[in-house]
Amino acid sequence: MPAETTPAPAAEKPQIDWTAKPVRSVDALGIRKAIPHRYPFLLVDKLDVLIEDKACVGTKMVTVNEEFFQGHFPDRPIMPGVLIVEAMAQTAAVMLLSKGGYENKLALFMGIDEAKFRAPVLPGTVLKLHLEVLRLGRAGKFRGEAYVEGKLAAEGVMTFALVDKQA
Repeated sequence: MPAETTPAPAAEKPQIDWTAKPVRSVDALGIRKAIPHRYPFLLVDKLDVLIEDKACVGTKMVTVNEEFFQGHFPDRPIMPGVLIVEAMAQTAAVMLLSKGGYENKLALFMGIDEAKFRAPVLPGTVLKLHLEVLRLGRAGKFRGEAYVEGKLAAEGVMTFALVDKQA
């Protein structure tokens, strides 16, 4: 009678060290070269790529001067959740489009799943945007988490499409 075998445990997904030294950083001017967004809709100020094509941390300095605070809400300003999601999408786009070879491409936001908003983002805070690529290609997928002072404020899984820029 053959000996019983135990199936090998599934390989665990390696954890990302979100505090690791970046392999490259993108400043405000580099961000403007990578994506077409401009004030008031440019929602990422700095980017640190931790693992090329895999993980990055974006930074958004949230100031009381943001135009959206005039109406959301004047007596208790809170950054709209959809703009936090957009900041995560812009961060992922900058990571991909700033590395070269994508000069004639544009990343279009296609969808979001599993979106959750867990804490308000207030003026005077720093929003840290942790992005992990789940799939790359003409259509890609990434997971994003937004933090304020180490506390999870929002999260979601987003999809995008890479398309040619129009002349």
